[in-house]
Amino acid sequence: MSDSQDDLEAMKARVAEMEAEATKLREMQETLEKEAHDLKEDKEDVDARSIYVGNVDYESTPEEIQAHFQSCGTINRVTILLDKFTGHPKGYAYVEFAEPSFVANALVLNESLFRGRNLKVVPKRTNIPGMSARGRGRGRGRGRGGYAPRGAYRGGFRGRARGGYAPY
Repeated sequence: MSDSQDDLEAMKARVAEMEAEATKLREMQETLEKEAHDLKEDKEDVDARSIYVGNVDYESTPEEIQAHFQSCGTINRVTILLDKFTGHPKGYAYVEFAEPSFVANALVLNESLFRGRNLKVVPKRTNIPGMSARGRGRGRGRGRGGYAPRGAYRGGFRGRARGGYAPY
């Protein structure tokens, strides 16, 4: 009888341990969610103070762009985006100002001449995760089941060959 009593006590101790772990995990999850929410708000705040600058000359430096927009207000950061494979500039940049009100001043410089090019200056937009460029969201496949217009082919894989023999 004492053997089963010991087993029961061990199980109770293990359950109490698991409950303590679960409570700890819940607390960690709550702090992580709070941090993620704060980070999202920070990103939106930064985006509200930033502008997109298009048609930037490939030889431009952040210092030159900063000098061009200096009259608009205090600048926190200038980011010129680079191609991740080649390391060459993509031809556009982001300028983050200290205050959201400076964005309106910067928009006046749209179509201004910078190193022989007309810059495109617009407010930076906040990306919404899961939205593509067309705004449809993720996971919309191409012709996999569902509605097929006017007797279109709805079979399986037919290969990727171009031209040649196609029995159907």
